[in-house]
Amino acid sequence: LQDNNIPYNVLIADCGKRVFLFPQCYAEKQALGEVDQEILDTQVNPAVWEISGHIVLKRKQDFDRASEDYAWKLLAEVSLSEERFEEVKAYILEAVARGEVQTEQEEEATVVEDEDPLHHSLKNNHDAPVHLKEGCLVLP
Repeated sequence: LQDNNIPYNVLIADCGKRVFLFPQCYAEKQALGEVDQEILDTQVNPAVWEISGHIVLKRKQDFDRASEDYAWKLLAEVSLSEERFEEVKAYILEAVARGEVQTEQEEEATVVEDEDPLHHSLKNNHDAPVHLKEGCLVLP
């Protein structure tokens, strides 16, 4: 994502057992003047905390007016369009296919690598099928 200048946030949960990747576009929309002034006035820069469901409100008036509609409006400002989401998902899956993303099984195998010469040749075979870890979801 960094190579493609795509901002993102990461949330690591359950002592590292689950990692959530949240691509976003708030800074880009803000620079282009596409963020609603009402959202800008809150002085909240929606990031991983807000995206994961913890809405920060800095002003009493925002707290008093907080609603589900407000939360959806805030989240819409950081959400990618469906088309852009598909592009970002393709970048991520491409990185996985190139071996730039290490799964838990690959990480464990790295420890054994020095003991198993066959593992080294398999590790460098980029034509081998790539599988995301079971339970890995890509949600729009």
